Amino acid sequence: MADTAPLWATAALPLVLTVAAGCAAGFDAVLSAAAERGRAGTVRELGVRASAPMREGLRLLVQQPRRTTAADTLLTRIGVILVPLAAVLAGAVLPWGFASVSDPAVGIVWFNAMEALAWAAVWLAGWGPNSALSLIGGYRFLAQGLAYELPHMFALTTAALGAESLRVGEVVAAQDGLWFVVWMPAAFVVHLLSALAMSFWGPFGHPLSRDAAGGAAVELGGVDRLLFLGGRWMLLVVTAGMSVPLFLGGGHGPLLPGWAWTLLKTAAVLVLLVAARRRLPVLRMERYMEVVWMVLVPLTLLQALFVAVVVLNR
Repeated sequence: MADTAPLWATAALPLVLTVAAGCAAGFDAVLSAAAERGRAGTVRELGVRASAPMREGLRLLVQQPRRTTAADTLLTRIGVILVPLAAVLAGAVLPWGFASVSDPAVGIVWFNAMEALAWAAVWLAGWGPNSALSLIGGYRFLAQGLAYELPHMFALTTAALGAESLRVGEVVAAQDGLWFVVWMPAAFVVHLLSALAMSFWGPFGHPLSRDAAGGAAVELGGVDRLLFLGGRWMLLVVTAGMSVPLFLGGGHGPLLPGWAWTLLKTAAVLVLLVAARRRLPVLRMERYMEVVWMVLVPLTLLQALFVAVVVLNR
């Protein structure tokens, strides 16, 4: 069972997630520059692009917020604030090595509940401005959630079933010697797809797509836009980080301390997810829904059945 982290770790959690999100944004900017320039891009040009997230953040801090006619400012602000808040609350159960800010008996359920909170947050941010395009983006995210959530719940349940516990620390302890990804590969892949969908990233970026002029974020400006898009990056970091204790052995590994293994594994998953934005096309949710019901739901159910049989015969 994971130890509870000291009080200072609780206070530092938002800062850690923000720094990690900024690093991921910088890496994405480098990939963008490489894709645009090809091999002709210089190191200096890549460095300038890598600093783009910081420069954009500073610009948004001093930008005046946007206003639309008959907007519900309160609902908009609640939605904008809830996006990074949901990421921070979800990250509270992530072990840093073998210690976490909190390790409740239902930690996996807590993580999934904060994911549902992110649904409400994005929808409110799209509804509040009283704009057709932002509302379209909010409803697209709800449709996306309905598509990915069921197989994702089965994937989370499979990891909990393998450890016979909903406590994240005990899931990590159960992987001492053999990581769950070895005998739960389908659940691991589904979790990675859900990580992209939860942060409306890459092939699941439809809620913010260009055909709706930016979707849920089209009417957001200044600090509101900074919080919303920063929260999106934080959701990506948290969901990538959650794959480590659930499927990649948490802090288990040779030679290095547990916290170092957690950092390396999380960074590797983040690189994979960020790269997916440049490699995979944006998916329409009605098409993805067909894949979910015809492929992913039966696959995750079979994976859970296999794990249940293994656990019962230990």
